Amino acid sequence: MKHLLKLFITSLFAIVILSGCSEGKETVSEAGEEHKDDKLQVVTTYSILYDIVKNIGGNQIEIHSLAPVGSNPHEFDPLPLDIQKTTDADVVFYNGLNLEAGNSWFEELIQTAGKNGEDGPVYRLSEGVEPKYLTSEGHEGEEDPHAWLDIRNGIKYAENARDALIEVDPANADTYEKNAKEYIEKLQKLHQEALESFNKIPKEKRFLVTSEGAFKYFSDAYKFEAGYIWEINAENQGTPQQVKQIVDLINEKEIPVLFVETSIDPRSMEMVSTETGVPIGGKLFTDSIGKPDEDGDSYINMMEWNIDVIFENLMKK
Repeated sequence: MKHLLKLFITSLFAIVILSGCSEGKETVSEAGEEHKDDKLQVVTTYSILYDIVKNIGGNQIEIHSLAPVGSNPHEFDPLPLDIQKTTDADVVFYNGLNLEAGNSWFEELIQTAGKNGEDGPVYRLSEGVEPKYLTSEGHEGEEDPHAWLDIRNGIKYAENARDALIEVDPANADTYEKNAKEYIEKLQKLHQEALESFNKIPKEKRFLVTSEGAFKYFSDAYKFEAGYIWEINAENQGTPQQVKQIVDLINEKEIPVLFVETSIDPRSMEMVSTETGVPIGGKLFTDSIGKPDEDGDSYINMMEWNIDVIFENLMKK
């Protein structure tokens, strides 16, 4: 990636000087707090991991998300501030499953920050998740990263965050255990509520059409079928062939409603809606939580939002 490659040859001094040049991107970090040496310094690759880890770490950690709220973590371009934060971090969390593989930005960032497993460990939060795989041309056999859309996998993420924080900071193990127990109980309850709601939708209506094919894990967990314009955000989006294929599927299956994601340009789905006459029922959260104090501003809130929007739209059609 051209911006990151330029930073490879920049000295640490220059990085620190440039770290103020972050205007124009809304980052996720601990608002209003100065750096505290007694807090564990944590970096996550995007906002969903940020929220999960923050719930487990609580007041014992100071945390920064690399990809800003609402952005696409598949194709991220780190700022100098991100490199500085990653360099200074006691621990770094990433999703894996092909998410941060776009343009190799995460691998290059970790190398630049000197995080080789010794100077601040790096943990994959999707460890233990059974991966699903992509099938589109050029991506055959690659892992689908969107495991967190199955809340059962979100629980695995929380457990992995707990175990990693305890390993790095055993002095605060009791706090991490307590926070994780309370948080996982909320996720378990939400998963059950999702099952109960979706079981009320007739089987023939359980079909999701979205821009990106991000709902494989979700569909498996909650017994849906899924259609999409493109399979993953790292590929070409909204090509004529992709639009034709989804239009044909919508007509064949008589799909009653479409959905668009909050972190995706809606124009391709709007084109599909115009072509088919099928309305867009609402927005769903996939690759990012919502902005603070807005809809979906946490992992739990974004999943609650998705469950409600899907249920309401499919039940009324």
